[in-house]
Amino acid sequence: MSTEIRPGIQPDTKGNTSIETEVRHEENLTSERQIMRKVDWRLLPLLGMLYALALIDRTNLGVARIAGMDRDLRLSKGIRYSIVSAIYFVPYIVLQLPSNLVLRQFGVSNWLAFCVVLWGAVQLAMGFVPTWGLLALCRALLGAFEAGFFPALVFIITTWYKRHEVQKRLAGFYIISILAGGFSAIFAYVLSLLGGKLGLAGWSWIFIVEGAITIVFGAFAWFYIPDFPDKNTFLNEEQTSFVLRRVENDRGDSTPDTLSTRKLLEHLSDWKIWVFGKVFYFYYSSMVYELGILALMYMCVTVPAYAIGLLTTNRFFVTIILRGMGWSVKDSLLLSAPPYVFSAISIMFFAWMSDKYQQRALFIAIQTFITLVGLFLTCFSSSSAWRYTGEKTSISLHHKLIPTSTGLFFSNAGSSGCVPAIIAYASNNIISHTKRAVTTALVVSFGGIGGIFATTVFRQKDNPRFLPGIYATIACQFLLLALLAITTLYFWYQNKKGRVSGKPIEGKVGFLYTL
Repeated sequence: MSTEIRPGIQPDTKGNTSIETEVRHEENLTSERQIMRKVDWRLLPLLGMLYALALIDRTNLGVARIAGMDRDLRLSKGIRYSIVSAIYFVPYIVLQLPSNLVLRQFGVSNWLAFCVVLWGAVQLAMGFVPTWGLLALCRALLGAFEAGFFPALVFIITTWYKRHEVQKRLAGFYIISILAGGFSAIFAYVLSLLGGKLGLAGWSWIFIVEGAITIVFGAFAWFYIPDFPDKNTFLNEEQTSFVLRRVENDRGDSTPDTLSTRKLLEHLSDWKIWVFGKVFYFYYSSMVYELGILALMYMCVTVPAYAIGLLTTNRFFVTIILRGMGWSVKDSLLLSAPPYVFSAISIMFFAWMSDKYQQRALFIAIQTFITLVGLFLTCFSSSSAWRYTGEKTSISLHHKLIPTSTGLFFSNAGSSGCVPAIIAYASNNIISHTKRAVTTALVVSFGGIGGIFATTVFRQKDNPRFLPGIYATIACQFLLLALLAITTLYFWYQNKKGRVSGKPIEGKVGFLYTL
């Protein structure tokens, strides 16, 4: 029996009418949304919370310092605090690439849960250190065990999604961590009130309780942390094939390639990877001022550097800077949280815009200018109100006027938003699992270099305003803009050549760089 075709309705090549084809298309879209929503909920909340713990554990040093550790361990003497802050980044930088390269061999859940439990144990042990030297040793061990964590999370997340939907996911994952991390100062203040219990100081309780929480989450993560798409266990076979097919159609690297020495050296010789690392490294410098860590800027002459110093070092100096503005210890801790709420809104807005318009560099540049506005307000305004926010609007908190909007808000929001943006920028412009493993590790490790630089330019003798550190941070942002222009022009030129000649880009015909 033939199918009756209504006037104006034409069948497709398979005999289906346009209405039937449209219905099937809608059904496919609905199915796609359901599958990817399932992926989102399995990946992002858990990984975001785990990274929040990493962020809290590595950056609660500034909170503990103003809660009494500075006095008990005599951290203000010489450059002790800078040493304790910076030593974390030495193993953190060195061990990131090896960790990413063995991730598949050890298994995602095994390796990451192992790292989380061990750094939680080190964090707990920091609550019992009697000298600043032992504190420095614990910080070094903390850096070693956290080294492979963030690049592994980025590596895993970017293998699940298409290129122009990944920044929203990275932003969502990061927002979870930044909100939890932003309010960690308030939680730390509450813990510090336990001072005297069991004969322990308030700052000791910060490390002990937060370390214990991390250990518990690490044990939980072993059962639930997601793996790579081809090895996952929470999707059925049909759903897994669908996810892999989407990635393959988008960039052609759904199947993991085998790592070899030749391939590793080939990846390491790609100048673009080092450029991305430099850019990421510069954003560490932008975060330095407000959250504590500036980018170490050597090698910036040869490769573009990104100023992404966002996630890992945000609170080394922000509470201390607020103390320098005249706020009490309690108010300094409370005031360190609101900028992160504003940042979360800004991060997701720019991530949504970037994915929607498939543009990375443009929105990175806009957020860099926002960072500069906040830094200039903080650096050149003599008013604490303007330095904290840039506005006169205020609310009352314990009989003090607390302004509600820019300085720290803008610099934090701009630099934080560049973290997922630059990671997405880098991941969009590479192909293959092995190159993705190398790129994510190197990019994030440059953020660690920025951490070392930040802890050395924000010197104790410059307290309370830390102007030399802020000047260096501002310089990093201008250099970032220049390097961003170089990478954009290069990608634009290569895309133009690829369209004309038909030659492969990144080894794949039809692949174009994301600008």
